[in-house]
Amino acid sequence: MVSETTQQSNFKRLISYMKPYKLGFIAAIVAMVGYAGIDSLFIYSIKPLIDEGLTNKNPGVLTYAPIFVVGAFCLRGLFNFVSTYCLSWVGSNVVMTMRQSLFDHMMRMPVPYFDSQTTGQLISKITYDTEQVANAASKTLVIIVKEGAFVVGMLALMFYQSWQLSLIFLLIGPIIAVVVRFVSKRFRKISRQIQNAMGNITTSAEQMLNGHKVVLTFGGQAIESERFRKISNKTRRQNMKMVAASAISVPVIQIIASFALATVLFVASFDSMMETLTPGTFTVIITSMIMLLRPLKQLTSVNSQFQKGMAASASIFAVLDEEEETDNGTKELARAKGDLRINDVTFTYQGKETPALENINLSIEPGQTVALVGRSGSGKSTITSLLTRFYPYQDGTITLDGIEVNDFKLANLRSQFATVSQHVTLFDDTIANNIAYACDDSVTREQIEAAAKSAHVLEFAQSMPDGLDTQVGENGVMLSGGQRQRIAIARALLRDAPILILDEATSALDTESERHIQGALEALQANRTSLVIAHRLSTIQNADKIVVLDGGRIIEQGTHEVLLAKDGAYAQLHKMQFGD
Repeated sequence: MVSETTQQSNFKRLISYMKPYKLGFIAAIVAMVGYAGIDSLFIYSIKPLIDEGLTNKNPGVLTYAPIFVVGAFCLRGLFNFVSTYCLSWVGSNVVMTMRQSLFDHMMRMPVPYFDSQTTGQLISKITYDTEQVANAASKTLVIIVKEGAFVVGMLALMFYQSWQLSLIFLLIGPIIAVVVRFVSKRFRKISRQIQNAMGNITTSAEQMLNGHKVVLTFGGQAIESERFRKISNKTRRQNMKMVAASAISVPVIQIIASFALATVLFVASFDSMMETLTPGTFTVIITSMIMLLRPLKQLTSVNSQFQKGMAASASIFAVLDEEEETDNGTKELARAKGDLRINDVTFTYQGKETPALENINLSIEPGQTVALVGRSGSGKSTITSLLTRFYPYQDGTITLDGIEVNDFKLANLRSQFATVSQHVTLFDDTIANNIAYACDDSVTREQIEAAAKSAHVLEFAQSMPDGLDTQVGENGVMLSGGQRQRIAIARALLRDAPILILDEATSALDTESERHIQGALEALQANRTSLVIAHRLSTIQNADKIVVLDGGRIIEQGTHEVLLAKDGAYAQLHKMQFGD
């Protein structure tokens, strides 16, 4: 449960996002107060209209009344436009700033954080939660300030006309406050449940869309449909709880107010009160009390939306308060030689008991090609993740050119590596822009084309209508697996980093394409340190060193010929693949 202190802290923090837009916020507040003032003035004018214009038959009052009405409503409309527009402008800017902060912060989060979060939940925070904050920062504030100012104006008017009768109505204030406080807690609790449910909906939809072919192949439509129905129904139930709480609170508050109104009418019938009240005064007081029922209803109804926004802001701030990826390094290299040393490294993933790597010792000389082989889960990819500091290792040291990798600035360390993975990530952009991803403006079109040619991207790109400027779709959906992997290889070629990590770089290629790409990779690996993860042993037979891992330990290392002669684990893998 979120404490009241935390709730207040989150509200202050949310308000702080409005500081850059305070002029627009002030203009909105002034306009809303003006809007409420016009309404109060309009009700106040009922007294002279009745007492002077009708009772005393003063034609001057009745003559100017139409002009006053038209003028008041024109001014009221202007105030309404200014307040609504300005506050919506402030709200949209606040949400854009918050959404950008959340997006940027997530990019700086450490990899282990994403291992413990679902993508759907995180996307929901960027989309749904920020939208709830937008409603709280604009629509709800419009109602709270405008109707709040109107309530103050009505109460001031009532006390000015007759403080005795107005005091009766004011006595219901503490009772209404208790009801609103109770309902607000209920709203906050339900709002957090709705946010979680919306995250589950996003996750379920994302899983279905990403695995659409698998769903169709295995006939899982009914399973996915039922899974989504259950999640959607849970969200619906939470929303109905919110509606029920709001629907009950509004009539309860109005019933309480009606008792106050009935008491005022009863007291007004006393002879002592009748002597002090004019028809106009009595009409103003009764009209003010009736008019108060509307803002009380509005304020109670909007409370649910406001609490949704506060719960959403708490969810967003929780992510923003997560620690960013540690980057305390100070050292930089213009271009590393590629001398890598792993000494007595042990690493265990968060939440796991068994080490993924245990007492790893490995030396990679500059320009060497070292291959990592072994069964799935033996620790091959984990080693490459430690080199680029995606995960912090618990014991041992890893050095690059004699410098501990933790002493490097993160950006500089990672700039020394280029990676081609079996899981290629492409962006919804052109082929050329995917090849030149994150490169600065110094990269020329000729360099992009040269990389595309070396990686055999031009072979399929030239047959497309727009060539290298063809849009690839979300994650390269318009391309085959082999085409996507060739683009990833071209990206690594263009990066021209001193160290290459090839994680099953040719796994998605057919035999003909692999033959071409293998030649490109061999040219790419020249004068560079290369770390190759491979299951197909035919791709790494010429490696300077082959390291065999099993259960997070190095069990063999040497050249292809040496390991075959040992007739150990590597030789067994070779026999399995080649049928020796």
